[in-house]
Amino acid sequence: MINKGVRLTAGLLVAALLATTIPTETFEAKSTESSDYITGTSYNFSAGAHSAIAETVVLENITDDTLYAGVEENNAPTVADPANPYANIAITNVKEYLSIRAAADKNAEALGKLYPKCAATVLETLDGWYKVTSGSVTGYVMAEYMIVGDEATCLAAAKRTAKVNVNSLRLRKEASTDAGVHTVLGTGSKLTVLDESIPGWVKVQYKSYTGYVSADYVTVETTYNYAESKEEEAARKAAANKNNNSSSNKHYNAPAGTNGQSVIDYGMQFLGTRYKWAGESLTNGVDCSGFVMKVYEAFGVSLPHSSRSLRTVGYAVSEADAQPGDILCYSGHAAIYMGNGKILHSVRGDGVKVSNNWKYKKILAIRRIF
Repeated sequence: MINKGVRLTAGLLVAALLATTIPTETFEAKSTESSDYITGTSYNFSAGAHSAIAETVVLENITDDTLYAGVEENNAPTVADPANPYANIAITNVKEYLSIRAAADKNAEALGKLYPKCAATVLETLDGWYKVTSGSVTGYVMAEYMIVGDEATCLAAAKRTAKVNVNSLRLRKEASTDAGVHTVLGTGSKLTVLDESIPGWVKVQYKSYTGYVSADYVTVETTYNYAESKEEEAARKAAANKNNNSSSNKHYNAPAGTNGQSVIDYGMQFLGTRYKWAGESLTNGVDCSGFVMKVYEAFGVSLPHSSRSLRTVGYAVSEADAQPGDILCYSGHAAIYMGNGKILHSVRGDGVKVSNNWKYKKILAIRRIF
């Protein structure tokens, strides 16, 4: 499989802690380590104090299956050269998609698709073709559309994610055990890593929250986007059609392709949908960030329902480089750029509409997903 950098859990917990009651979502940091635990019984831990002990709490039945943007690789072969983890990693260099075929022949059956900046592991080099595996698909791709073994390209396409590996973990507002707490994360929660420059802490994105978790209690790894098999594509499109037609006789087309213009084409189908604060339905009512979130969800991308949090997703681009499909973030508002100064967004009083002036107020961030 593609090599993944892992930060292992470190540290041992100390003696049993006093019972206390703290809400699971928000609460103030406590001055003593013992009060950072929630427990109804006594627990015996190995001796040896650790500075990050206050970052875990004992809560029952906390689970989280939050997804992040990207699909984990399935059973890919190991990298051939451990000294160079990028040696046989290939990244697509295409605008829409590259077919993975059953044989090294452009007329052979297409088994799946690699979208822009997707990763594959090269198994064999042929004349003008690579045999690759990516996600659940193994087959052949045209070599001219893949960049192989280039560290910079791999890093640009990669995502860093953190998985919580303790019962419950505090998401802090700042990188300090004295900082306030956004919420408590359950075992297995997956977070988008934003920064790892502060020793002992990882800055992460979780739903609408941006904050810090102790590095000792998460496993940080590098992930990529991988191929989508033709069966997976069919299932995704069927699910999108089902969701979008649940309460209407109108037919909505499933996403076609995975690029910025595809995002616009898909979103334009919902012109006129009413504005609803905190709404998440493209047919029954949606607010500005909810509209951006649900449109991208149809493409398999998980985004936060918050105009502020959208400022950190994907990667930043300048106004001069803005392209259709980019997310525009304003103070208290979010929209999807259409090109030529136009935006697609959900507006209070009007609902989903096209506006002609993308600079109607200051743009705080432009973020690109595809």
